[in-house]
Amino acid sequence: MLIKRREFLKISSLATASLMMPNFLKAMTLDEALVPNHKILVVLQFTGGNDGLNTIIPTKNDIYFKERNSIAITDSLPLNDETGINPALSYFKELFDNGELSVMNNVGYPDPDKSHFRSMDIWHSASRSDEFLETGWLGRFLDEECYRCEHPTQALEVDDMLSLALKGENNKAFAFKDPKRLYQTSQEKYFKSLYDHHHDDETVSYLYQTLGSTINNADYIFEKSKSKKTDQTYPNSQLGKDFKTVASLIKSDINTQVYYLSVGSFDTHVNQNDRQKKLFSDINDAVKSFVADLKSNGVFNDVLLMTFSEFGRRVAQNASNGTDHGTANQMFFISGGLKKKGLLNALPDLQKLNEGDLIYTEDFRKVYATVLKNWLKADSSKVLGWKNGVYDFI
Repeated sequence: MLIKRREFLKISSLATASLMMPNFLKAMTLDEALVPNHKILVVLQFTGGNDGLNTIIPTKNDIYFKERNSIAITDSLPLNDETGINPALSYFKELFDNGELSVMNNVGYPDPDKSHFRSMDIWHSASRSDEFLETGWLGRFLDEECYRCEHPTQALEVDDMLSLALKGENNKAFAFKDPKRLYQTSQEKYFKSLYDHHHDDETVSYLYQTLGSTINNADYIFEKSKSKKTDQTYPNSQLGKDFKTVASLIKSDINTQVYYLSVGSFDTHVNQNDRQKKLFSDINDAVKSFVADLKSNGVFNDVLLMTFSEFGRRVAQNASNGTDHGTANQMFFISGGLKKKGLLNALPDLQKLNEGDLIYTEDFRKVYATVLKNWLKADSSKVLGWKNGVYDFI
């Protein structure tokens, strides 16, 4: 059977999705696998290295304004007497005032790497900076849950490719951009005919079987995505559409506990303020609609939205009204179920730097351990190998 180029590209894309987590899809066809989870984690990745100092601003710090004489944020929204938030994140200020947002400042890891790819791998895998892992922290969470549960815990990434964070040794999340597009592709006659295709080669046969599994379950994912119609208006940005997809699935009875989204790029070497303002505006509007949707459906207390970026930026601005790759950064946590609200720790110490870079005080793996243990109710020591305690903000 000859495959035309267009058909090959489609089957390659669909096969990539199906190979991500065939067992996950098979489990979803079982009625007993559809028991809703009580706690849901949504991870929003700020790709490219967001500048944390222009996100949560030290409004009374002379060093900040001296080192950033043309890009310092002078009209921040006050969080307290010495701290403000970027004005493009006005809804985050509202969440802060309502006790629905927590901020962990100065998060990083020892011996930080300033390469986008390597630092992102470290954050995704929860490894040391001198350690190279082929599995991600949420992928290993799936491995752990699958080991002790009758059915694997499901995770979805709203993207065309699966991130390392969601790849386990035995289980992987499922990545797709649009449930409707996945469904429409799966319904084409050419792909449906593959479901009964057999091949003598074991590897090729497995490819067809897993592809068939995706085709068989694409209808299920699509039906769940539209089973609970939303009256909430979302912005027409890509992030707005992605959050709308997540909200529709959260409101359905699909058994998914982890959702993963990305936005960027925050690699603001040139004219930083304009770029960051546009990204923050998109994030602000999308999160506002998402939270309103969750609240109107009574699930906001059971959903935790967590943000991170692979690194922050240097304290001093560069000659192009931007900032170069740095180290530590803050993380946001949004939920109706937070135990501690507001600023969880002190702002970075701008008097104590390492060659112009921030020195982290909070290890990101402790944050992950907190989310795993306190929110997802998993054994964080097995998933991360982290035995140095957890925080108590969730």
